[in-house]
Formats: sequence, C-alpha cells, structure tokens
Amino acid sequence: MFKHEDDTGDVNGAHSHDEPELDFEADEEMGDLAGAQTKIKKLRDQLKEAQAKRDEYLDGWQRCKAESVNVRKEAFAAADRAASRAKDSIIEDIIPVLDSFDMAATGEAWANVDESWRSGIEQIRNQLLDALSRNGVTRYTKVGDMSDHNLHEIVQEMEDVAGESGEIVRILRYGYKTSERILRPAQVIVKK
Repeated sequence: MFKHEDDTGDVNGAHSHDEPELDFEADEEMGDLAGAQTKIKKLRDQLKEAQAKRDEYLDGWQRCKAESVNVRKEAFAAADRAASRAKDSIIEDIIPVLDSFDMAATGEAWANVDESWRSGIEQIRNQLLDALSRNGVTRYTKVGDMSDHNLHEIVQEMEDVAGESGEIVRILRYGYKTSERILRPAQVIVKK
C-alpha cells in the first residue's frame, strides 16, 4: 500500500484529534473492486449515522429555541398581569378617597367651609379623577340617567319624586368602569 507523510509528519494524513481514520486504500486480498465497494458501504453507513446525529441535534436545538420563545412570552404575559393587578389595586385604593370627598361635599357643613379652602379640596378631587381617567378609568352616573342593572345597584325606589320610572333621582355612590369592565357599580335611588 502507498503511504505518505503530511505537513504534520503523520503517516497517511492521520490527525491527532478524534476523527475516525478513513483508509481509502483497497485491501489487496479482496481485490480493487470489492475493496472499493466495501469502503463505499462503510462510508455510506458513517454518513447515515452522521446525518441521524445531525437531525437529532437540530431537533433538540429547535425544541430548545421554541421553549425559550415560549418562556419569554410567558414572562412578558406574567409581567403584564402583575402590572395590571398593581394598577387595579391602586385604583381600588383611590376610589374610597373620592367617596370621602363626595360625602364631605354633600354634607351641610360643606356650605359653611371657606370658599378658597373648598376650592382647593375640589381641585384635589379633580386631580384624582384626572389620574384615574389617564389610566382608563371613568366615573359614571348622573341624576336623570335611566338606571341600568349592569351599571347601577338600586338601593331604594321612591314614588313621591318627579321623573320617569327607573330614572335616577339621587346618587349615593358613583360607579367606576374601564373599557373592559365595571370596577364598581354605582349605588342609586330611582323613581319607582
């Protein structure tokens, strides 16, 4: 058989790393054609094995990549849900403060409060309402509106008042909603 040295001094071009040695020389005992066919079959088997490993590694990489994308999407969704819950919690804390302003403003003592002080308190209430509005929360219900069981909690019905049946004659507590849902229904008194 013919042997040669390559640049590294290895015989037959063999390298020191883990690649399998391929002997392209025909075995003298089998004859040139039979030896070549045996070598080709061996190379085809090695190629199939390498392709199978490649497919396995590619499949694993694709699954890992898809899992990474899904984990990332879920992390963003979880962060959005947490932010939404935190926002809702703050809104739920602000609404009772507005209720207190409304109760104070409808009391008899409110008329006796100094005008400049009353104006300042109303400005604070309006700032809170503006903050809610900037966050997609709307305060609703007016005297004279028709009651809607989806929006209003009817606390009392009165007969001896002017208006149509089902018309709101007094607001006990304002309602608050977003474009998606009712945060709190309004409590009202209606004409019977």
